[in-house]
Amino acid sequence: MTPRLAGSLPEEMYLGQYIPIHYHYNMLQDRARTGGFRAAIEHVTPVGGRVLELGGGTGVLSWFAAQKAEKVWCVERNPALVRAARQFLDGNPRGEHVEVVQADARGYLPPEPVDVVICEMLHVAMVREKQLEVLAGFRENYLAEFGPPLPIFVPDVTLLAVQPVEQSFCFEGYRAEVPLFVAPGAQGLGQPLAEPCAYATIDYASDIPKRFDWRGEFVLEHDGMVNALAFLTRNFLAFVYSENRAIDWMMNQLVLPLAEPLHGRAGDPISVSFGYEAGCSLETLQESLVVHSLAETVPLRRAA
Repeated sequence: MTPRLAGSLPEEMYLGQYIPIHYHYNMLQDRARTGGFRAAIEHVTPVGGRVLELGGGTGVLSWFAAQKAEKVWCVERNPALVRAARQFLDGNPRGEHVEVVQADARGYLPPEPVDVVICEMLHVAMVREKQLEVLAGFRENYLAEFGPPLPIFVPDVTLLAVQPVEQSFCFEGYRAEVPLFVAPGAQGLGQPLAEPCAYATIDYASDIPKRFDWRGEFVLEHDGMVNALAFLTRNFLAFVYSENRAIDWMMNQLVLPLAEPLHGRAGDPISVSFGYEAGCSLETLQESLVVHSLAETVPLRRAA
């Protein structure tokens, strides 16, 4: 349950429901994210086409689409972001091809069929934000209004994976087991104790899951203490079939500490399980984590 804050802030200002405006400003500096989306949007947007963005934020992704599209609808609920997006678009070439619409993306439909739908309400492991809820509702409403075919979606596919790690939770001598967000390959990421295992593949043009329930087994590759699970989220923004490649974006890893760490040796099998609703809180996912040793009870089997 979202805590009540002093002054009863509106829903769109809660982090985890809708991202606040200063966070959107910081996202403009994320070159991996912004550059990946720009390349994908340029690839899939037809010249003179129609594009819809759900959850437009500062309008940057809609602006990418407007460089080729004739019309872009940029849907944003937060009034402060609506004002900011309109101001920024007014100062950029072809910004006049973007119409910023203040509306709830969960129920919005464009006035006519579109070629491309962009939605970046993404969070690692699909918690906190409303990507899956928004796009599941959009697919249903769009098909009821316009019929098939569906537009192209950006991102096209999202892959979710999990990995046991030994993570330091010591900060200048102060120990605090807290959730961490760490860039792939960055300093501060813990020691992986086994290879990652995919637990969900989300194809936005197909049925979109609302819940993830998973149990899998890993074989530890190193001696160590499994005191956290790292959640990995890789977004395939677009596929360039003519070149046999994908335009993708690997998000920061989410490292969640375990309530009961597990000591293991290389070769030991362990069981990992969890279950959560898409868009839930970090705490809900963390509380569902269960890790057991299978070293003396079950034959060795690698997660696949």
